[in-house]
Amino acid sequence: MKDIQTKEDIRLLVDEFYNKVNQDELLSPIFNEIAQVHWETHLPKMYDFWAKLLLGENVYKGSPFDKHLPLPIRGEHFDRWLRLFMQTLDEHFAGRKAEEARMKAQSIADIFRFKMKTLKIVS
Repeated sequence: MKDIQTKEDIRLLVDEFYNKVNQDELLSPIFNEIAQVHWETHLPKMYDFWAKLLLGENVYKGSPFDKHLPLPIRGEHFDRWLRLFMQTLDEHFAGRKAEEARMKAQSIADIFRFKMKTLKIVS
């Protein structure tokens, strides 16, 4: 297996991950029914987000946490998100950048969960 090296690798990671999300009984309703994500707009933002984090491309602008505040997400949602993300990494990538993606995904989940707990939104 190869490591994450290019924007195309990021696209593969993001597309495969969100395919899993869209088939997941816990996460799909949050994304599709409640948040009503417009995938044609959301996916390119996620490509840019992960390209910034993993490849150093200065293409993502935004505040992802704020968009999650109004959603009815709990600890189990973060756990599932993280499990699906790690599973996608395991299926497609191995190496230093893949490990970095693991650490960043874990950190994102931990930070979001902590902030939402602090605001008493998440249990």
